[in-house]
Amino acid sequence: MGVSDSFEFILPSRIKYGIGVIEHLGDELRALGASRAMVVTDRGVIRAGVCDRVSGLLRASGFHCVVYDGVEPNPKDYNVEEAAEEARKYGADCLVAVGGGSPIDAAKAVCVLAKQGGRAKDYSGRGKVNGECLPFIAVPTTAGTGSEVTFSSVITDTEENFKFTIKSPAVAAKTALVDPELTLTVPPGVTASTGVDALTHAIEGYTANVTEPIAEALGLYAVELISKNIREAVANGRNLEARAGMMLGSLLAGLCFSHSDVASVHCMAEALGGMYDAPHGLCNAILLPYVMEYNLPDAEYKYARIARAMDIEERDDSKAAVLCIEAVKDISRDIGLPGFDSLGVKEGDFEILSEMSERNLSTASNPRPIDRAGYLALFKKASGR
Repeated sequence: MGVSDSFEFILPSRIKYGIGVIEHLGDELRALGASRAMVVTDRGVIRAGVCDRVSGLLRASGFHCVVYDGVEPNPKDYNVEEAAEEARKYGADCLVAVGGGSPIDAAKAVCVLAKQGGRAKDYSGRGKVNGECLPFIAVPTTAGTGSEVTFSSVITDTEENFKFTIKSPAVAAKTALVDPELTLTVPPGVTASTGVDALTHAIEGYTANVTEPIAEALGLYAVELISKNIREAVANGRNLEARAGMMLGSLLAGLCFSHSDVASVHCMAEALGGMYDAPHGLCNAILLPYVMEYNLPDAEYKYARIARAMDIEERDDSKAAVLCIEAVKDISRDIGLPGFDSLGVKEGDFEILSEMSERNLSTASNPRPIDRAGYLALFKKASGR
């Protein structure tokens, strides 16, 4: 970044991080002047018992509440439109989003639709949210998406099978209650895929061509925390120190990419999620090293710095950058993540997936220019075809 360059850093959410901060939920809602809360979550969180704890805290604090648990993985337009209608009927004056990225992203769209009406895709892109939104509090239960501190909501348009993004500081959580204890029961497979999802956020946010110094600093520290703790968090989910390191790393990675951007890994992963409903974190984890190899000619210096954040001792930047990519591959292998074949993608769909990837707004942020042909080559390479 040059001396004459400028940037801005917007942080619309207040963050409370630490073991046991979920107990402050009632106080946070009172500070918003709320009385009728709608909890937005999914059935996995219900089964894990976390939603019962949240609902119990709300009732014990004197709040009326209702639960919407219909959010699907890769939240759909009809999920958020249905939830918004329920919020209006109930008379909700706030939302509490409990879960991973899907419930939190869904809540961001619901907070718009519940007050302003319309369809979810009416707000696709930047600058479309201009009116009042319902306030909401985010309670993440996975160390992965960082959605609790971003002001983007990624929703699937089920008519086109295409993911679109609602992007505005107005949809950010008023408060993020980031409690590592809530991740202790997350299964190893989910811990693994969401953990590399967070690593992807840090790497793409740090290397995107629209990044700035604060985002870069956040990204490097996130890489350090995630690479240090992810293997232990997957192998021993009850290790609270490892869980806390992952939760903080995910939080910092979320701040990093929300003030920079993601890039081609996400463009490809969102295409797969829109067309195949494939798990977003797993798609990111599988595609990350292939995109890094593609970007290497234009991102060598930054990959070398990432290598050092991963505790790789190599002074030569070109060698360190290559070792960085190998270290990312090692992490995915060590924590048992599957390969591209596990997604069940048909080779005949590569062309349309490449077109969808190119359409993604974040294509322009990739450190190395890429077009449809470049995406097609990456899909073929990742699949081994």
